[in-house]
Amino acid sequence: MLFKDRKEAGRILAARLSAYAGRGDVLVLGLPRGGVPVAAEIARALGAPLDVFVVRKIGAPQQPELALGAIASGDVRVVNWYAVDALHISPETFNEIVARERTEIARRELAYRDGRPLPSPNGKTVILVDDGLATGATMLAAVQALRQLGPARVVVAVPVAAADTCAELKREVDDVVCAATPEPFYGVGMWYQDFTQTNDEEVRQLLNSPT
Repeated sequence: MLFKDRKEAGRILAARLSAYAGRGDVLVLGLPRGGVPVAAEIARALGAPLDVFVVRKIGAPQQPELALGAIASGDVRVVNWYAVDALHISPETFNEIVARERTEIARRELAYRDGRPLPSPNGKTVILVDDGLATGATMLAAVQALRQLGPARVVVAVPVAAADTCAELKREVDDVVCAATPEPFYGVGMWYQDFTQTNDEEVRQLLNSPT
């Protein structure tokens, strides 16, 4: 399956999520930036509120691709202390990394919502949306962070993903909806005709548009 763009991908994915339409307990959260245009189409189709869930990986010093945990919207922090100890990372260094990522989350939240707080996910069915999943590391961090806020159910929804990543996430959440799991996968951008990077202003406009 080849998607024209993120909007079309969102509409196709929304059809797979029709069971969640018209329910008062559903909240749709897009991962910035590329997940927000997809999430906007889903929220519109389901008649559900839309917002953004900003998550930042806590990368190891000298190995930023190695996740020590994540921080996210709602001042949530999830840390793999075993990895921190195993790498002999000092508290000072760890706190510096966290402070840097908190600054970026604060910048993005100000840019996206003008200081509005994250709608409470407590007791809600939350649909976490991205434009695709390769390794799934960012989505997993988002799921772990979101769980700290007390949702009743967590649903991961993406237009395209590696099949093994979808399978892994199914062990972590209540439902996973992947519109396509092509083999071989190659990468998320391969399955879009237009995979232009979404910018902060586009995210802001989508969040401030009526669903």
